[in-house]
Amino acid sequence: MARCAASAVVSVERFFGLSLLGLVASGYLAVVSSGHLDLPTAALTAAGLLLRALLVTGVVSFQVSRPVLTALAIGYLGFYPLDCAFLSKEVLPATVHLVFLLAVTTIVTARTGRDHILVAVIGFLELLAASVLSTNLNFFAALACFLLFGVAAFASAEIHLSTRRSRQVARNGLRNFHWRLAALSLSMTVGILMLTGGLFFLLPRTAQAAFQRLVPQRYRISGFTNEMTLGQIGQIQQRTTAVMRVRFAGAEFSGYFKWRGVGLSQFDGRRWFNAPEAGETLTVAEGLLRLADNRQLWRPGRRINYEVQVNAVASDALFFAGTPEFVRINSPTVVRMAGESYRLGSGVSEKLRYGAYSFVDEGASPVGDPASSITPAMRTLYLQLPPLDPRIATLARRLAAGQNSDEGRARTIEEHLRRNYRYATRLPARQHSDPLANFLFERRQGHCEYFASAMAVLLRSVGIPARIANGFQSGVFNPVSGWYIIRASDAHSWVEAWLAGRGWTTFDPTPPAPHAASPLLWARLGFYVDAAETFWDEWVLNYDLGRQLMLASRMETSGRSFSMRWLDKLRVRAREWKQSSAAWASQYGATALLVVAGLAALILALPRARTLWNTRQRVREARRGAAKPSDATLLYSRMLGLLKRRGFLKPAWLTPVEFARSLPASQMALLVEDFTQAYNDLRFGGRREAARRMMALLEQLPAAGR
Repeated sequence: MARCAASAVVSVERFFGLSLLGLVASGYLAVVSSGHLDLPTAALTAAGLLLRALLVTGVVSFQVSRPVLTALAIGYLGFYPLDCAFLSKEVLPATVHLVFLLAVTTIVTARTGRDHILVAVIGFLELLAASVLSTNLNFFAALACFLLFGVAAFASAEIHLSTRRSRQVARNGLRNFHWRLAALSLSMTVGILMLTGGLFFLLPRTAQAAFQRLVPQRYRISGFTNEMTLGQIGQIQQRTTAVMRVRFAGAEFSGYFKWRGVGLSQFDGRRWFNAPEAGETLTVAEGLLRLADNRQLWRPGRRINYEVQVNAVASDALFFAGTPEFVRINSPTVVRMAGESYRLGSGVSEKLRYGAYSFVDEGASPVGDPASSITPAMRTLYLQLPPLDPRIATLARRLAAGQNSDEGRARTIEEHLRRNYRYATRLPARQHSDPLANFLFERRQGHCEYFASAMAVLLRSVGIPARIANGFQSGVFNPVSGWYIIRASDAHSWVEAWLAGRGWTTFDPTPPAPHAASPLLWARLGFYVDAAETFWDEWVLNYDLGRQLMLASRMETSGRSFSMRWLDKLRVRAREWKQSSAAWASQYGATALLVVAGLAALILALPRARTLWNTRQRVREARRGAAKPSDATLLYSRMLGLLKRRGFLKPAWLTPVEFARSLPASQMALLVEDFTQAYNDLRFGGRREAARRMMALLEQLPAAGR
């Protein structure tokens, strides 16, 4: 019995320790997923959590003395100023290092109730910090885990304290309580999330602007600013992060577009860049801005209406397909830059969202107006070249020979690069003094920016103005959310050349990149995850009064239409069901009634049968001397049943001892008194041998005389 109780106590302690560990781990993962925790600190904390898990499960066992911990904390406090000045070079990261070091030492060495409370507080503070730093769906998953482990930790803490109390009580099922407590914790967590979710959508947030100023900028993908070094787009393409989502108005759209963000005009042999300029500031009136003049608006051709959501791009560039004519954006100003690119007038936004209306005509220029002209200064700018390998100019003249128009020369150069060079995802092992010549004459493979740079330089070498355009292309349609997913791996560079009578015309010399096909199951799961991220952005981060009214309107409309359709279908189904049920009842009614009656009897009998089976098993264990304290109540109930048949009913207000003494003097009364003593020995004294005495006395009671 003592060994069983000790095992149960260990089970309780282990469940409590793992629940507390899960509480802290949830907060830690929330901070890590925000991207604001550096790798050494994250690795140190993960090692501390793993060590704590090994300690809780009993795999390892050691204790660190308090003086050692105190010395470690004091030593790091002395290192803190050096961290601020030389290592982190900022107060906030250095403070994060200090807090997480203290958290790790507390988690690993927690032994007392005060330590456990401190560990729970640390987990809460981690989650609170992540709520400010994180803007993705990972925070909700961490919050759900935190609630689950929080309920389990606080409930098991109370049970853990009760097992340490000195008074002796009968405990039934303590060894397997953790399964029931885990189910209870899970159901309570689901209930909490459902209740808070309802309140969440009833109460719109209005402090989004304040949070955008309080929250530091997250880690972003760079490459869409006024400068691009050869190889930079290739580095971006190594990532699969979803950086942009696009939704077209109306039905699903299957068009293939380039999403242009920035145009670069100057080249120094290694990098493309634009000279610093203020640009033209355009004022947004009531959320709508007209970008095109009347001549552009009158151009015949195809137009598209779409919504763009940009995440994690270290630029204030606006990405458009084709020639943008109107933009809907929540910004006071937009800046028009040279090269037909646009930027936010109020700086980089964490979650940039806007709508646009664009002109698209694959047979003409995607940017600018073909009727416009190029000034001598612009022509000089877009023909500028640095000192280059003379083989480049020779190659350009050879490719342009025999062509009578600039478009023919451009198409020849484009086709030459697409046919004779190979797209490669691997970056060069080392930097070359002339990376463009290395690409054209030695390596003959590379990322898109090498192909685009080569074509732009070759065009300029034969007198055709050209520039580089950076942005994204392609994307994958998500049928779950209805949005196109554009990832960092879709980053792309291409060429825009000035052709007389055509204006700026797009050329793409990059051959198709080989893409590995994703397994169907993983691709489908990825769509659901991305749809959840989209829902999080749209209905959580950007949820305001306008979204609330939109949700209410949708619910009202769908509810009204659903109720009308439901009533009509109900009438038709009722008539059909009445006819079919009458025919079925006449043929199978009697058989069905017997089957239902049998199932009802079986369902009613199952609980009784299960109780009888469990009682029988416990009685057998008692005969073998393997009874538990809780089995004493079962055996005592059987004794009361025997006495009831003989006319003796125990009042509820009498204790077992008082009831035994109230019986008239007889052999039966002596047996009941002995049975009561054995009952107390088993239930309150934990003496297993008393169960056999109780079983022997039960067998003697039916034959005992009054």
